[in-house]
Amino acid sequence: MERSQSKAAPVRDGRVYVLGGNASTLAFVSSLRAEKGQTMAWLVPMAWTPVGVTLGDGWQRVSIAADNMGGWVDQTFPPEDERSFVTPLRDLEMLLRVGWHAEVPQALAESMLVNPEDVPEDVLDALDHPLAALTQCAVCRRMCVRDDFVWNERQLCAWDYHATVFSKRGPWREEPYEERFFETLPRAAYVAPGLLHEVSVEPVLAVAGLPEDRMRTLINIAIGTDKDGAYLAVRTDQGLTLLRERAATAT
Repeated sequence: MERSQSKAAPVRDGRVYVLGGNASTLAFVSSLRAEKGQTMAWLVPMAWTPVGVTLGDGWQRVSIAADNMGGWVDQTFPPEDERSFVTPLRDLEMLLRVGWHAEVPQALAESMLVNPEDVPEDVLDALDHPLAALTQCAVCRRMCVRDDFVWNERQLCAWDYHATVFSKRGPWREEPYEERFFETLPRAAYVAPGLLHEVSVEPVLAVAGLPEDRMRTLINIAIGTDKDGAYLAVRTDQGLTLLRERAATAT
């Protein structure tokens, strides 16, 4: 995939060499100088979401046998994982031979990468965003951003939240909301149109940047003008979004 031509090329300081990654982890080294036959690598938690990749805090340091770096990379990021990617072994071997060394950064940025051409576009974009607290989805165990999607006190990924809360079992209604019900609306960091399509739901109204009472009024006006639809209002990080169950297509 070609990178956007409008994005200025970063000035690099070459402190991070990415070894590989998968659906939950990014691995990098800042030094390939062996001590007692071991080199140190850092594992960064990573979450792939419908709106992009997010890197997590809580890095883990691991020791790798200096004479088995390539084997460790292949074993940790096997090709069976559709999200896996690895760096070319020849480049890694060259850096090992010269004993490449740099100081470990406190945070990551694309400008720090020695080998950005080996890193997927989504991961490159994530490098220039703040780290977040990540956790595992209570249903599918995939990595997700903590507190982005919580339902019945369980941390969920975007996929399982949409499939659960916006399914037929969700809190749908056919009448405008009473004021007290606005306090108990489902909360989500965002609504993903692609995931809504999978559960036959469509967004019909999104309001933000207005006083709370005005947003509530707009939501209820939209519901009140339709006597046959089932609606569900969601509180997002931006404001309120109104969803409607898609009518069944006649056959």
